[in-house]
Amino acid sequence: MAKPVLLAVDDDREVLRAVERDLRRKYGSDYRVLRAGSGPEALDIVRELKIRNNSIALFLIDQRMPGMSGVKFLAEAVKLFPDAKRVLLTAYADTDAAIAAINEAGINYYLLKPWDPPEENLYPVVNELLEDWSAAFPPQFEGIRVLGNRWSPVSHNIKDFLARNHVPYQWLDIETAASDSEVRDLVALLEEEETRSLPIVILPNGVRLRQPSLAELAEHAGFKTRATEAFYDLAIVGGGPAGLAAAVYGASEGLRTVMIEREAPGGQAGMSSRIENYLGFPSGLTGADLARRAVVQARRFGVEIISAEATAVRVDGPYRLLKLANGAEVSCHALLVATGVQWRRLEAPGVERLTGAGIYYGAAMTEAMSTRGEDVYVVGGANSAGQAAMHFSRFARRVVMLVRGSSLASSMSQYLINQLKATPNVQIEYNTSVVEVHGADRLEAVSIQCLETNEINKVPANSLFIMIGAAPNTDWLAGIVERDERGFIYSGPQLTRDGKRPNGWKLDRDPGLLETNVPGIFVVGDVRHGSIKRVASGVGEGSVAISFVHQYLSKVV
Repeated sequence: MAKPVLLAVDDDREVLRAVERDLRRKYGSDYRVLRAGSGPEALDIVRELKIRNNSIALFLIDQRMPGMSGVKFLAEAVKLFPDAKRVLLTAYADTDAAIAAINEAGINYYLLKPWDPPEENLYPVVNELLEDWSAAFPPQFEGIRVLGNRWSPVSHNIKDFLARNHVPYQWLDIETAASDSEVRDLVALLEEEETRSLPIVILPNGVRLRQPSLAELAEHAGFKTRATEAFYDLAIVGGGPAGLAAAVYGASEGLRTVMIEREAPGGQAGMSSRIENYLGFPSGLTGADLARRAVVQARRFGVEIISAEATAVRVDGPYRLLKLANGAEVSCHALLVATGVQWRRLEAPGVERLTGAGIYYGAAMTEAMSTRGEDVYVVGGANSAGQAAMHFSRFARRVVMLVRGSSLASSMSQYLINQLKATPNVQIEYNTSVVEVHGADRLEAVSIQCLETNEINKVPANSLFIMIGAAPNTDWLAGIVERDERGFIYSGPQLTRDGKRPNGWKLDRDPGLLETNVPGIFVVGDVRHGSIKRVASGVGEGSVAISFVHQYLSKVV
């Protein structure tokens, strides 16, 4: 395959030569560096590359150029290469204009001219952007293939699992067999019995898995499903932002650390289509990117990540022992619970039956491409629902948000409210509730009630995405860890009532700030009673918890 292209555009010849020189020196072995002295000249290059079926990884564009500004050039160029990363070159006096361009043209970064030395001011930025692009760019496909049906819950679960774990896969919808020769040829090669038991996961080595469970899929896809050590200083259950932060800080400070995640690192935050108010990312980033970077960081410090589900915990003296669904057991001195929350179920006739067949909890990014030309309904009024609506608006004909309240102000960030109002194909319906869904094998219609008039309207629909609140998954801790009536875990001062420490507490101190009623078992993130449901606060709790873990270990080890 031809090398991906890095395209530099600047009307200042000296600057352009410097850009080309610095890019070639660092990236010439893996990328083809091209340059242009104006926007129109660059557009000619872009069109020719598209005709040749080449790829552009990065645009490095001057803003102020005669005839065509950098932003105007990008508006045309990204129509042909929408996945290319975009860096704007600007003089010191243009900083405000560059910041405004982040919103207007989707700029990933802006660099001030001059940037010498490139080792400090150019390469770190380009390295990060090319890493992100490489993670998302689909090379010639040689990985896992999934043959199934769009309306199959099992197919959806498989696609979602692979996507959230950043495992490249090719989705082949059997309904397209009449028009897609690749699907048609594959179906012809399979036995008739196999095509009746879809989905089928076809591995690179030729092994075919019929309707595999996620645990079976994880095992065959090369995930680590069992611990390699007999004992760990710290075991973390849950791989959301809080768990990942704890893993990074724990391992970097010398603790033998294992993280156990039943689905995919990133948690609910990892499913977010866009996080725009996370400190240090002025143009925002996707939840998937945040999770991927955190996983790379954790592994760099030696964290062992296991794809498995924790089903029980028991205490044996100084040891905390986790039982996993696959029958394995993990032993540790300190246990940190960071299991986060899952979406609260929508109680309406037909929802349970059609979940995964047009009805999905969360943003379900794997289904976005399938909604082209359709009306999409999003239930919820918090940031997650707003971010999902913005994401689906890029594909669907119309996105309708169904909000129970009369306003978004109390539940959604103002920047997101502004974006929704400015998006023409997003419609917000306040004081509404889904009372029933309809369809035989897949979603076909939704009954929506107006809470002010009690009037019910039945509308056709293929996709309904539900994001209506949080419910913790902590039943596996019942009888061991104290929880509130909804299942959220008490910690620290919450456990001291009327000046008394929790029942069974034998230490001559109060429970630590993030410690549960069991010494050595800690809790962080959304699953903790009274936590602030924000990515940044989860990361903060995960990092702070390690100091309490160290204090605990210093007394028991």
